[in-house]
Amino acid sequence: MAAYPPGKTGGSSRQPDGNTGPALILRLSHVDGSMLPLVGGKAANLGELIAAGLPVPDGFCLTTEAYQEAASAVQDGVLAELGALQAALPPGSPSRAAELAVVAGLAREAIRAIPVPPRIVAAVGLAYAALGESTPVAVRSSATAEDLPFASFAGQQDTYLNVIGIDAVLEAVRNCWASLWTDRAVAYRAALGIAPHEVALAVVIQRMVDAASAGVMFTANPLTGRRREAVIDAAPGLGEAVVSGAVNPDHFVVDTENAQVLERKLGDKRVMVRPLPGGGTEIQDLPGRPEASSLTDAQAVELAALGVQSERHFGSPQDTEWAIDTGGALWLTQSRPITTLYPIPQSRHPVTGSRVYLCFSLAQGLTRPLTPMGLASLRLVASSVAKAAGFAVPEPRHGPSPYAEAAQRIYFDLTTPVRSNVGRRILPRVFDVMEARSAMVLRQVFDDPRFSVTRRTPLGLVRHVLPAAVRARAPESVVRGLVRPKAALRRLDRFTRQFAEDLELGPGAGPVERLDHAERLLEGRLFAIVPAILPLPALGFAMLWLAGKLLGGTDRGEDLQKVLRGLPQNVTTEMDLELWRLASALKDDRESRTVLEARQPSELAAEFDAGRLPPVLHAGLVRFLERYGHRAVAEIDVGMPRWSDDPTHILGVLANYLRLADPAMAPDAQFSRAGAEADAEVERLVAEARHRGRARALVLGAALRRTRLFAGLRELPKYQLVLGLAEVRKQLAHVGTALAADGQLESPDDIFFLDFEEARQALAGGSVNGTSQPRKLRELVVERRAAYASELGRRHIPRVLLSDGTEPEVLHAAGAGMADGALSGSPASAGSVTAPARVILDPVGAHLEPGEILVAPSTDPGWTPLFLTAGGLVMEMGGPNSHGAVVAREYGIPAVVGVPGATARLATGQKITVDGGAGTVVSA
Repeated sequence: MAAYPPGKTGGSSRQPDGNTGPALILRLSHVDGSMLPLVGGKAANLGELIAAGLPVPDGFCLTTEAYQEAASAVQDGVLAELGALQAALPPGSPSRAAELAVVAGLAREAIRAIPVPPRIVAAVGLAYAALGESTPVAVRSSATAEDLPFASFAGQQDTYLNVIGIDAVLEAVRNCWASLWTDRAVAYRAALGIAPHEVALAVVIQRMVDAASAGVMFTANPLTGRRREAVIDAAPGLGEAVVSGAVNPDHFVVDTENAQVLERKLGDKRVMVRPLPGGGTEIQDLPGRPEASSLTDAQAVELAALGVQSERHFGSPQDTEWAIDTGGALWLTQSRPITTLYPIPQSRHPVTGSRVYLCFSLAQGLTRPLTPMGLASLRLVASSVAKAAGFAVPEPRHGPSPYAEAAQRIYFDLTTPVRSNVGRRILPRVFDVMEARSAMVLRQVFDDPRFSVTRRTPLGLVRHVLPAAVRARAPESVVRGLVRPKAALRRLDRFTRQFAEDLELGPGAGPVERLDHAERLLEGRLFAIVPAILPLPALGFAMLWLAGKLLGGTDRGEDLQKVLRGLPQNVTTEMDLELWRLASALKDDRESRTVLEARQPSELAAEFDAGRLPPVLHAGLVRFLERYGHRAVAEIDVGMPRWSDDPTHILGVLANYLRLADPAMAPDAQFSRAGAEADAEVERLVAEARHRGRARALVLGAALRRTRLFAGLRELPKYQLVLGLAEVRKQLAHVGTALAADGQLESPDDIFFLDFEEARQALAGGSVNGTSQPRKLRELVVERRAAYASELGRRHIPRVLLSDGTEPEVLHAAGAGMADGALSGSPASAGSVTAPARVILDPVGAHLEPGEILVAPSTDPGWTPLFLTAGGLVMEMGGPNSHGAVVAREYGIPAVVGVPGATARLATGQKITVDGGAGTVVSA
């Protein structure tokens, strides 16, 4: 193989024409993952497979240098036009795909028309001759934005099989170059924000395998997520039949841990793809072969073992292509990451055996990732909770032992409670009202023999919970709430005012003191508010349960649900109604109304910062933000801007409110009506109970009145926690400003892409994670911002994950929909409404017409201003007592929660009927 140019890097190399410059040709065995810009993803991965000792057909790579040289004229013309168009068209624009396709077509034709430069012809000819005269080869595209950890780009560029002769090889090379600009490739890159000038193409030329059978293999099960299962699809002949979907292949599932075939399903394999003697391929009929397997079990196990080696080398599950030649030898022809698998939660504490993880982020109504500082803050809060319950936490910054993270979301290891009798009784009931589908999935996990019960008494729980409850004076709070409810509320008011005062730090503090204060709040002060408040709302719901027992019967849920409408003491409801009152005042101010109706919320936010809003609007917004400016969408993340930092969302909501013309639909009127209806329902239920005895009626009335008085407080613990988190954010922002002024960070907001230890090291002027500053610190921030931006696009977040990657919900997916086309979920707020749907994935800047049905992945308090004008609510997450459900009941709008895939199955403008009592959503 001496004809290959020497060298393993993209540096200078002697070319066939005698010139010295960047390499045009590299042997695959001289390629590695560090050479991605020169050889593209496919070639880089093949070189890594060879380095790992795996069987890969011999061949070479025509580098991106050749593409850049050949396409230089096109780069300055049509590709520049394509880049400008992509930048000008916003994602989701209806004309985007069509316009991109037109320019992409021009780019393809321009590249196909260019002559291959002579020195590239000579280089390819020399390398091809080294493979052997007229050797059949596969010519494969290898793009620099391909086979990457975050995006595989599978099938986006072209491959040509059984190419024979140098002229055919050169023609295939030019076609590969042109395929960089197929409609699908351009659209895919545009969706990921990859600009045309950021991508180039290398070409892999490999000796063809004379395949007896071939196909694809995933080293982890892509359907269930299970990591120790290889999934193989196989067919006779070339693998193109499987990749293109031309056949129903043989399907194997292999247990890679025990080296045995778990599942074997033979496809019909009516055709096969075979090479033609003169080059190219053809599809041949294969009648009468469905009973013949393409693989033996031994071959399937051997293939799976190769897949495991590939996975270990790359450090992540792989999507591979393979072939078995007529002599029985196994070959890998491609390997790339499986980008669709959700990562397994990782803990900073050692764990053994099978584990069950539940997504705490989803339980909080949060589908988006958390910033690094947001995660670091919640690790400290979680540590304070664990310490309050008497658990050892050696390093609070790492979180307690059950704490884990995956894809920048929070998970908790529930293995211990799942394996206890008391945990199995409590956990599903808690999630029945918080996030109903999580409860369903947990019950399914109970049937897994790996998680059988090992703890049968509640002593462990009592040992940790009872002392913590006594220290927090929870029993005293409950008794006071029963006996002197008004006094209990006055005491709670004093406690919350003192809590707010304790959050503040005196003036003149330096950045280190501010960082110290932020950590102290998170590690000790914030969680103390929860046990101080929680007994009263818990008492309210306990009284509701008692009322159900006193009423008797098995179908009183809807009656009792009416009692929860229009609850007092709910800080989120009070916030929303305060915003509505502001909107009502702005209707009467012509200047304010005009700017809200004519200007974009982002423009108005900039005008507010500059002090140029109309006086009535400016003053009203200032008053609202003074009280509620600490709130935000995804507010448990200290890295998220508060409304006081950026009031764009609030200004958009105010503009939405101005469109509500029907006085009867006004939120304050609806809330008052709901409260009056609830009081009337209490009187009706008490009157009903009086027929069964005066004492029963007295107890029932007292229970329901305490439910009405205390249940609305369920929002207060989180409200106070968020108040504390906002103070932490304020202190961290000061630290970020100091580091930016010192040149350590590019901007103050970069502080939220560090953690506390890194911020402290930066303030001390030392190294961060073993790297010098500030350049490395800035690089770290850039890397984390990119990872965060990538995670923002993730739509599927597993509620429950097992430590082998299995998603139990996927295994039990039946019943997610209904046979008649309806979607089913959990009833959350009774009533029925028929109206157009409005699918909203992010409330900031969202437009919701009055009366439309809001369809959302989940909601937290940052969403609730939209509820005031919504005609109904459908959520993918949540349970009957989740935040969205409670607020929907209080506003009296029908709601169904826990509807899997609602934002994908329903479309904006689609007319639907939401039945909040039956828990169904049907196309009208």
